[in-house]
Amino acid sequence: GANVTAHYNSKFGPIQELLASNPSLQHVQANLSQEEAVVAMFESLAAMPHGPVQVVIVNHAIYPTLDVPIARMTLDQWNTTITTNLTSSFLVCREYLKHLERAPSTIKEKAAIVLIGSTAGKYGEANHGDYSATKSAMMYGLNLTLKNEIVKIAPKGRVNCIAPGWVKTPMAEEALKDPQTVYRILSTCPLKKVAMPIDVATQIVVLASSALSGHVTGQVVMVEGGMEGRLLNRPEDLQGS
Repeated sequence: GANVTAHYNSKFGPIQELLASNPSLQHVQANLSQEEAVVAMFESLAAMPHGPVQVVIVNHAIYPTLDVPIARMTLDQWNTTITTNLTSSFLVCREYLKHLERAPSTIKEKAAIVLIGSTAGKYGEANHGDYSATKSAMMYGLNLTLKNEIVKIAPKGRVNCIAPGWVKTPMAEEALKDPQTVYRILSTCPLKKVAMPIDVATQIVVLASSALSGHVTGQVVMVEGGMEGRLLNRPEDLQGS
C-alpha cells in the first residue's frame, strides 16, 4: 500500500475519521490559495516521515451554492472561485514539480499528478460559469501542458485527470433530495444512477498507479455513468417555440 498524506485547510473532522482506521496517515494544513502556504507545505512534507511527494492528487475546490449567471456575477465571486480552484492548483503543481526536481530517482520513477475535473468542465454549467471555467482549465489546458513538462523532470512522470459527474457527497446531499434535480441529472445518463465516492476514488488509484497506468498520460477519464450532455429544456420550456 501507499504512504498517504492528507491535506486540509480549516476542517480537521474528516482527517480525524481517517486517522481512526489509518493510524499511519500523515496530515498537513495549508491554505492553498496563498503562495507562501503552499511553498511551506511542500517544504514540510519533504521533511516528514513519508518523505518527498511522489504522487499528488489535486482534489480541492469550491462550488458556489447560489445560481448566478455570468451577466449577474460579481468580479469578487469570479476571482474567489478562480483563485480557490485554479490558481491554487497551479501553485500545488508548481511546488510539486520543484521538489520533484530535487527528489531521488526512486521517487521520480513513479511520479504522477492526478487532477480532478468535472462534467461542468466538459459541458459547461449554466449559472456556475466560474466553477466550470476552472474545471475546464484543469482538464485541458493544465493537464495537457503538464504531461509534456513533467517528463523533463521525471522521464516516466505522468499527468491525468478524473472528471466526475454528480457524486453522493455531503456537498450534493441537499440538491439530490429534489426529484426534479435527480431527473435532470439522470435523464442523459445510461447507468441511471449517481456516483458514490468510491467510484471516483477507484479511478484515482488506477491513474495514480504506475503499474496499472504506466503508459497513460494526458487523459481525462469521465466518471459520469456515460452522461451525454445536459437536459436543457423541460416540456413547458418548449411551448410556443
